[in-house]
Amino acid sequence: MNERRTITGEPLIPKHGGYRKLRSFQVAQLVYDVTVRFCDRYVDKRSRTHDQMVQAARSGVQNIAEGSLASGTSKKTELKLTNVARASLEELRLDYEDFLRQRELEQWEPSQPALVRFKARRVASMEEFAAWVGQEQSQTNTDGQGWTRTKDKSVKVRGGQWRSAELAANGALSLLNVCCHLLDRQLAAQASTFEREGGFTERLYRVRTEKRSSS
Repeated sequence: MNERRTITGEPLIPKHGGYRKLRSFQVAQLVYDVTVRFCDRYVDKRSRTHDQMVQAARSGVQNIAEGSLASGTSKKTELKLTNVARASLEELRLDYEDFLRQRELEQWEPSQPALVRFKARRVASMEEFAAWVGQEQSQTNTDGQGWTRTKDKSVKVRGGQWRSAELAANGALSLLNVCCHLLDRQLAAQASTFEREGGFTERLYRVRTEKRSSS
């Protein structure tokens, strides 16, 4: 389908909807997959927290996509929906932090060895995420009192289940940090474009003005 263009060659409705190529969408989708699996394993399915975490992760994905689709005719709507996605993922980040704090599990610093290894893997799928968790679990030792510690002595928690939960939560937080950073940059770029070029209404005005001028 050919684009309708102004006399100067400006498209009336610019290219839009390529959200699957956005890095923010790709990371948000992985966060969603990780969150669904995390909640099914570690959060009571009857609790509101389970539903809220899954819905917040889904909202991040859906609103990035909807914002991209809306951008052709409404930059204002694109900005609004991208901001909703950012807010949803911030809410999810707080839920993961609460999960760790309430269970006396550790929220890792960026320099934590397991987290450094996670970042180096550049995980791009649920399978790769699960493989990292499994590999890190295999590096643990259990002492006589039931405490589990990694070989590099970076983490000490009681019981294998909480060790895997701690790994998964911190991995998810790392992905969320990346996604939120990408969305912050995306919002700044969208705001700049809107200020510079306006939206559909402004483009439509330019088309009409150019048509009258050429008559």
